[in-house]
Amino acid sequence: MVTACAPNISPDSYAAGSVGQVNRTVRGLVVSARPVAIGGTQSGLGAGAGAVAGGAAGSSMGSGPRGNIIGAVGGALVGGVIGAMAEDAATRQDGMEYVVQTDNGALLTVVQGNAPAFAVSQKVLVLYGSRSRIIADPT
Repeated sequence: MVTACAPNISPDSYAAGSVGQVNRTVRGLVVSARPVAIGGTQSGLGAGAGAVAGGAAGSSMGSGPRGNIIGAVGGALVGGVIGAMAEDAATRQDGMEYVVQTDNGALLTVVQGNAPAFAVSQKVLVLYGSRSRIIADPT
């Protein structure tokens, strides 16, 4: 079985390209927090691996050259669908949706990994950037 790596959705993780970039940060207060499901990825790796495995298995199902070809095509189609579903399931993650009211009254919504968790009424910092996130306000 082939599984893909799920993307890191933690607010504590940064891409290498983020190093040295300056991002805008604003203070706020969490006004809503709820768990959400973050959909899996569809890179094509699962579908491709499933199609190869299904095609190989299906080619032995038919009788004679024509039957083997039909079995391989059918197996590849079924295997591709199953592989795509397996990749999606393997990369699905739990996360949190936070609604934050900034000090100027604006409401912002950020979805990120579920650790660390923030409580309603907790002071946070909203970090803008290519991947916005919230972190605890240490003040």
